[in-house]
Amino acid sequence: MQFLRNRHIAAGGFAQFPLAAALAYLVATGLSGCSIAIPVSSSSSAMWKDGADDATGTIPKTPPRLSRHLDAEDLRRAVAALSTALDPQGSGASVNWDNPQTGSRGAFTPVGQAYPLDGKICRAFLADVSAADSVERLQGAACREKTAEWALTEVKPFKKG
Repeated sequence: MQFLRNRHIAAGGFAQFPLAAALAYLVATGLSGCSIAIPVSSSSSAMWKDGADDATGTIPKTPPRLSRHLDAEDLRRAVAALSTALDPQGSGASVNWDNPQTGSRGAFTPVGQAYPLDGKICRAFLADVSAADSVERLQGAACREKTAEWALTEVKPFKKG
């Protein structure tokens, strides 16, 4: 009898219950598990920072284009005219532009007064663009920071109304 008792103690008390021993082993190994480290300091991965880095998988919005019919030089000339037309200190009159090499041309007319938006100065405009056998009448808006260039925020076909 002493032999059985010693065997029972040596086997951790599970010699008579092999199913209980297996279950205890599974629970013990399951609870020991694995661990992972999650960075929490501000110098860790951009995924954990607040601000411009977006880790949600959203696709950044592409900036609007004035016209798909304009080449790089046309756009350079158009942006220069847009900057002059939208200048809050300007006369508010239409500003024309053209490119003799391509025959593209257009005009920008500011609409209303400049207005602040998110720390920027913005202004609405109407535009006429003629390029590559197409004529477009557009409406839109552009914004700029105090020392920056005007950037288009919205461009769409003009709808009277």
